Amino acid sequence: MSIPKEPRQLMINLMYLVLTALLALNVSAEVMNAFITLDEGNKATTATVNSQLDQTVKGVKDLLNDESKAKYRAIGPAIDEIRSEVESFNSYITQMRDNLIDAGGNMDKKVDEEDYTESYGKKVPRGQKNKDITTHILVDEKKGAELKTKLIAVRQKMIDTYTKLLNDNGQAFGLKKEEIDNRIQNIANNMPLKIDDETWKKSGKKSWEEFKFRQMPLAAVLPLLSQMQADAKSSEASMVNNMAELAGGRVIEFDAFFPVVSAKKSYLIAGEPFEAEISVGTYSSQINPADIGIFVNGSKIAVGNDGKAKYTARTEGLGEKTLKLDAQVRNPLTGEVSKGSSTFTYEVGQRSVAISADKMNVFYIGVDNPISVSAAGSSSNDIKVGISGGGGSLSKTGSNNWVVKVTTPTDDCKVSVSAKDMNASKTFRVKRIPDPVAKLGNKQDGEMGNGEFKVQKGLIAWLENFDFEARCEIQGFNLVKVAKREDPVETSNSGGSFNGKAQNLVSSAKPGDTYYFQEVKARCPGDAAGRKINSMVFRIK
Repeated sequence: MSIPKEPRQLMINLMYLVLTALLALNVSAEVMNAFITLDEGNKATTATVNSQLDQTVKGVKDLLNDESKAKYRAIGPAIDEIRSEVESFNSYITQMRDNLIDAGGNMDKKVDEEDYTESYGKKVPRGQKNKDITTHILVDEKKGAELKTKLIAVRQKMIDTYTKLLNDNGQAFGLKKEEIDNRIQNIANNMPLKIDDETWKKSGKKSWEEFKFRQMPLAAVLPLLSQMQADAKSSEASMVNNMAELAGGRVIEFDAFFPVVSAKKSYLIAGEPFEAEISVGTYSSQINPADIGIFVNGSKIAVGNDGKAKYTARTEGLGEKTLKLDAQVRNPLTGEVSKGSSTFTYEVGQRSVAISADKMNVFYIGVDNPISVSAAGSSSNDIKVGISGGGGSLSKTGSNNWVVKVTTPTDDCKVSVSAKDMNASKTFRVKRIPDPVAKLGNKQDGEMGNGEFKVQKGLIAWLENFDFEARCEIQGFNLVKVAKREDPVETSNSGGSFNGKAQNLVSSAKPGDTYYFQEVKARCPGDAAGRKINSMVFRIK
């Protein structure tokens, strides 16, 4: 006699990562890509299970067409109802994923190539590091709370459908009352699709969606959502297989086992313990823990009643670490022992602080100078940032983002950061905004047509090759006209626009005249007084 294998067991080979601890880090592109890889794995596994499930359902319905199986035909509508509920739920999540990806991309109300970019040879969402869109949509707009409600509802609907099927038809299927109750209880207890209401309450967060999604980068939210889809599909497969067994449908022998790691973190700081739960792929609630053997690097570890073994190890040395995992399961009916193995890789790093200017590696007086600050291994709430020199001041604009304002030129403006026994600083130069270039129209000097010259209204101060939004103003200048065989005529002008005398000189221009713009002064943001900039000479043609 063979032991039935629930298709949901195929899902447990996913390495469930508890992402929350990682989100306090300014994670690298490699870590973001790891999230995307996990998301792709979830989707691929869901597709595989769905394909196998389609075959199982077809087999069950073909079986139910047999007159000898007439008493089991109530199973058909129950399967259809459960599959419809899961399909609707997973479509809802797919739409939510699309909305998030588009919000982090070109925001054109659809997911297309413009919403993606390439990172390390992998196609990834443009907004993969964006925490604001996930927080706004899933927490502030309460889409996360809506998702929780739908998840609870679809879970209960599946249980209710299965419960009604057995309560109405269980005795006709040859089941005793106790067997009916046990089957219903086992399905409910072992359904992967569920809400963990204990962890978020212990965390001190206001709600499940706050715990799950606030300040989570898009790349980390996507595998959370695809895991819910995988859990829904796994739950559906578990129920369908269970109902197929009731009708005497096909059962699958245990033929492969593999160890599965659910680690609290896959990136740790040196000295932090590596903690994980390790279980056996294809694990069933019908397996006695005594029949399971799990080994890490050759050492056997104890297996609990849930089929999982808790593993803790000290982290020593930096870099990538690999666990060699082995599992063996004894079939209690046949005595046959099946074995499998796999590996799990995690990385050990060290605490570090990063301070970087987002635009130029210098602070400019009179403009906002954005900087980014992060400390590996520390929450952004634990990071303290200070500034000294250059008359500097700080204002926070995001979880890891600040704006620096400075007032005094210096070579020693220091930004200091402290977090979790770490202290670091970085020195920046403070400079005035570079001198603007005086222009008449779009020219600095040279020849200008008589008609073009006469329509000019004044001088402008142009900032070239400057990454910040800043505008300088012309404070004033002297204008000298030198006409052929005439004495020079000079006037002073306040501001950039021509005043009456300057405008009269400009309007009187004739081919061959020369105009000199001298003592040109401009004032830029942060300037205490105007600064002298370039003079200009124009020959009228």
